[in-house]
Amino acid sequence: MEAIKSILPHTKLFINGQWVDPVVPKTFKTINPTDESVICEISEGDAADVDLAVKAAREAYDTVWSQTTGTERARLLFKLADLIERDADKIARLETIDMGKPFLVAKRDDVAEAAATIRYFAGWADKLHGKTIPVSNDLTVMTRHEPIGVVGLITPWNYPFMIAAWKLGPCLAAGNTCVFKQSEHTPLTTLVMFELMQEAGFPKGVVNLVNGFGHTVGNAMSHHNDIDKISFTGSTRVGRLIMVAAQGNLKKVSLELGGKSPNIVFADADLSKAVTGSVNALFSNMGQCCCAGSRLFVHNDIYDKFVEEYVAKVKELKVGSPFEDVDQGPLASKEHHDRVLSFIEAGKKEGAKLLVGGGAHGDKGFFVQPTVFADVKDDMCISKEEIFGPVVSIFKFSDTDEVIKRANNTTYGLAAGIWTQNISKALQVTKKLKAGTVWVNEYNYVHHLIPFGGYKQSGFGKDLSEYALQEFISVKAVTINHSS
Repeated sequence: MEAIKSILPHTKLFINGQWVDPVVPKTFKTINPTDESVICEISEGDAADVDLAVKAAREAYDTVWSQTTGTERARLLFKLADLIERDADKIARLETIDMGKPFLVAKRDDVAEAAATIRYFAGWADKLHGKTIPVSNDLTVMTRHEPIGVVGLITPWNYPFMIAAWKLGPCLAAGNTCVFKQSEHTPLTTLVMFELMQEAGFPKGVVNLVNGFGHTVGNAMSHHNDIDKISFTGSTRVGRLIMVAAQGNLKKVSLELGGKSPNIVFADADLSKAVTGSVNALFSNMGQCCCAGSRLFVHNDIYDKFVEEYVAKVKELKVGSPFEDVDQGPLASKEHHDRVLSFIEAGKKEGAKLLVGGGAHGDKGFFVQPTVFADVKDDMCISKEEIFGPVVSIFKFSDTDEVIKRANNTTYGLAAGIWTQNISKALQVTKKLKAGTVWVNEYNYVHHLIPFGGYKQSGFGKDLSEYALQEFISVKAVTINHSS
């Protein structure tokens, strides 16, 4: 425990450049999912703290940040990226302690990609400009790309540090100030991010953090009439609540929500690559991934062979302490652990064929066995509901048109995967799938150069790439009549 205490960040709120107590002093506990111990207590904000944070963000926007050049914003973001890389080991350790993600994965993927994302958007900060439009000889028409103002950023518990970078990068590069709320389940690395932004020298009030719960802090942010935009990643249920709340001042909203993504293996696929890729598609991050390939469609001609190899590969997955050489750590919270187990029980009762797993792993911590259900029917609960855990459903199919129809038969549309060596088939199927991301002979490849976001009830708007910047700017048209 002493080793953990030595790397703990500030645990207060960060408002107007200072670490402060809530207006009404309260705390909540953050729990280590590996051993169920209390890591520390975090200051818990409320609506009054959101008001103070918004006031600070508005003042900073009006007086300082909107006057700051893109070159200076870029300098601060580049400095932040450097600091993230300097403290990569500490950040990854905290991510593992607080969330359960294997340490090697947290450092190699989450922290490294966060630094790369911040650096990428730093490069855009002085390049966000409009253009001239030649409509006539007597008129000069130009567009200006301007920041929206004060933005509310709300992030989930499954990739807390990385998704913080996804949102802060384009928000700040575009010249906005922000009020940030991270998940109460995994708050620690976001607190580190704000420590590093303070060290980097961001002006006071530009970035503000209010720890707390969705029904208090998140609700207050979504309803706040002086917040100009909300960017949210999380559940579809909460996304709907934010949409209703945002109508008060018609604030802009971008949402990255849930998924029940299809992963389709055709008969001509490279079987070995498809098996390995499909295991990664679901079991990466213990299945706690919004784009997880949780509906695995396998062609009849290769179904038996594929399932045999797939199950063998799943049985090789190591589950245990995330500081050891394992593939899976615990799920992030007891609440979620119990929810995933309830879905596994539902699959058993509905008659799906359990091939491996099917319960908790060990008697301490929030571990769940990697679980595979085969011969699943489209109308079963486990085939429709987002489980968000290490549970995959395997389906048979025989016809391309049939599998496209079944793949699209969901309220979600975040991602999809295709495994085939026929490029014509791949292009045809890619065009017909209703998903914001489609991978071909690949899965879960996410990169800061590639836009990420969904169709249908998986939300709207994009994270990452230059498309994300469009979510944080307003376009102004200016027309000047200079006729004599």
